[in-house]
Amino acid sequence: MPKLILSKGSICLQSILIIFIACSCTFNYGDSGSSGEELPDLVMENVEYMRVRNADPLARIQADRFERYEKLDLIKVKNIVFEQYGERGEEVNVYGRAGRATVYIESQDISMENNVNLEIQTEDIVLETYQLDWQDEPRLLSTEKNNKIHIYRDNGTMFTGTGLQARTRTRTWEFLGEASGVYIHDDEEDESSEGK
Repeated sequence: MPKLILSKGSICLQSILIIFIACSCTFNYGDSGSSGEELPDLVMENVEYMRVRNADPLARIQADRFERYEKLDLIKVKNIVFEQYGERGEEVNVYGRAGRATVYIESQDISMENNVNLEIQTEDIVLETYQLDWQDEPRLLSTEKNNKIHIYRDNGTMFTGTGLQARTRTRTWEFLGEASGVYIHDDEEDESSEGK
């Protein structure tokens, strides 16, 4: 099975989750009636939120709609765009978007779907897929087994496969199903390490 091992940086979607959790205001609509459908406790539209620490921006989120469900312990977001900033908030190191996202508050897991795009500047990688999950405790970025995903790098590297599992602690990327593509090795990286 093809594996792509990356040599620098890591993904941190936890900042995005913390932003969602920070919205702790709630509105209670009362009983949902006989429909059996759970109503959100908080609804916000055209949301823009910036998370800052020590005057440095950490992340920025924009969404068309934000719904928080207290009993279900989750947040649903529609048309989300997010940016995660690097050290001292100087530049964006992760940019992402999705048609829908669900944030599971207690586990800090995130599930995104509907035209998911994730650009990881520190890894020089772009991911495009229909569905993408983040599991916080194992630090695992994954898709469902049969979900197709495309991976691109600026140097021309390009993979398409199904069932991605990316373990961010070890920086190991693996397709669980069929995969094809082109891997281009940069000689410049070797030359810069030899000169040290």
